[in-house]
Amino acid sequence: MLPMKSFRRIEIRPAVPDDLMMIASVLVSTWRATFRGIIADAYLDAMTVEDQAIRHARRMRFPGSFMMAAADMAEGRVIGFANYGKARGMPPAFDRELYELYLLPEFHGAGLGSALVRSVAAHCRETGGTSLFAWVLKDNPNRAFYERLGARAVGEGRVGVGRESLDQVAYRWDDLVTLSDFGAST
Repeated sequence: MLPMKSFRRIEIRPAVPDDLMMIASVLVSTWRATFRGIIADAYLDAMTVEDQAIRHARRMRFPGSFMMAAADMAEGRVIGFANYGKARGMPPAFDRELYELYLLPEFHGAGLGSALVRSVAAHCRETGGTSLFAWVLKDNPNRAFYERLGARAVGEGRVGVGRESLDQVAYRWDDLVTLSDFGAST
């Protein structure tokens, strides 16, 4: 006999201003859980939900930037989000960029990260996008997630986080049709 699983009703939807504090909380929690030992403890410990809410409120108002939220409808809270839009500072071949993708660790492995990326890819297609890329910290333990979704490494760079300069990898998806359908049940 298989053990019973607890199923929740999760909705992937555009984020709204009322989500900002929860989005900020997801980011702070996720960074602290994922990047401890990669990013300086002092930087992680100094992060605040309030500062991140202000930062994301600005992002939400920025033309051409979009946010999707994964909301646990039973608990009335955001458990993950994706922020994306037109590519910033890359060659013209990159037309859309996934700026951020975070999901509370207790929800990893349930397909919600994939669902967020599929929703992003579908919206990018609707707005004329043909490809999508994301910068991912080279030491991110979840980096293989992007590869499992069919992204390929296309470049390397560095990013400043606090007083540190960290290696990152650019992952690209060339086919938003395939990506938006990836893993979707038929």
